[in-house]
Amino acid sequence: MDRCERILAGDVRTASRLIRDLEDGFPEALSVISDLYPHTGHAHVVGITGSPGAGKSTLVDGLIESLRRQGMSIGVLAVDPTSPFTGGAILGDRIRMQRHTEDPEVFVRSLATRGALGGLSRVVGDGIHVLDSMGKDIVVVETVGCGQQEVDIMNHAHTIILVLVPGMGDSVQVIKAGVMEIADIFVINKADRDGADVLFNEVSMMLDMAFHAEQGWRPPVIKIGSVLEPITFMQGIEELVTGITKHRRYLAASNGLRERMRRKALYEIKDSLEERILEPIYDKLLENNLMEDMVSRVVDRKSDPHTLSEEIAKRYLNI
Repeated sequence: MDRCERILAGDVRTASRLIRDLEDGFPEALSVISDLYPHTGHAHVVGITGSPGAGKSTLVDGLIESLRRQGMSIGVLAVDPTSPFTGGAILGDRIRMQRHTEDPEVFVRSLATRGALGGLSRVVGDGIHVLDSMGKDIVVVETVGCGQQEVDIMNHAHTIILVLVPGMGDSVQVIKAGVMEIADIFVINKADRDGADVLFNEVSMMLDMAFHAEQGWRPPVIKIGSVLEPITFMQGIEELVTGITKHRRYLAASNGLRERMRRKALYEIKDSLEERILEPIYDKLLENNLMEDMVSRVVDRKSDPHTLSEEIAKRYLNI
């Protein structure tokens, strides 16, 4: 049985090794993705984003518990910040999900950003395909939490959840563009804190001003209390699961799901072109010490980045 067959059969170790090989850039890993691709497109992808410390990992843990009660198989890709010293991911938040490790229907995998911007790892798209092909009903992608411009998740997820917390400056963020515009569901987490009602009202008012009936879906605003109060916390989680289910049905009933799949495909094609074409050129420039010469020319104002880029395009791409 080859790697593709083992992953289709739900083998966790093989899937984890494939994701590791994708992170390490092994070309043979991409051929496995090509074999798996016809078996994808069934999982509903839920993206969870928000500021660092907003409680995203705790919410994911609660979602796993609630969705498993419904008999769903769950995959989680948790993106962690990369250490500037070791190049590895800081995986402390994964401890909160360890209680699910013995459940064969739950697969949690951490990914390192490795310098990628936008709150995600470069391999998150292929990681989603791996979990999808394993037969996961829901794939949850938790972003690293890098702030307002963390919008890359919109290119991968079908349902995007933005987590806000009272007392973290969120009342200012609600009137700003960026990540606020991509949310399908808003969560006011740690809603037992002072200021939760004010934040709830401000987000609701923002939606009232921005929402038009022809848009079809008005993002709900859901309050979830402290995890130290398990009953009320899980009540909030159940409301969130209901919101995800309603949004999934809305996408299925409209053209929204196909549009999001088209956006994801376009993004992945563009990303793959950059990896296959631009990165090898960049590596050649580094190997031949041409990059340092180009940098010196720009610094000395003997040329500019656009002119140099045009020269490189003509040299390597004949355009």
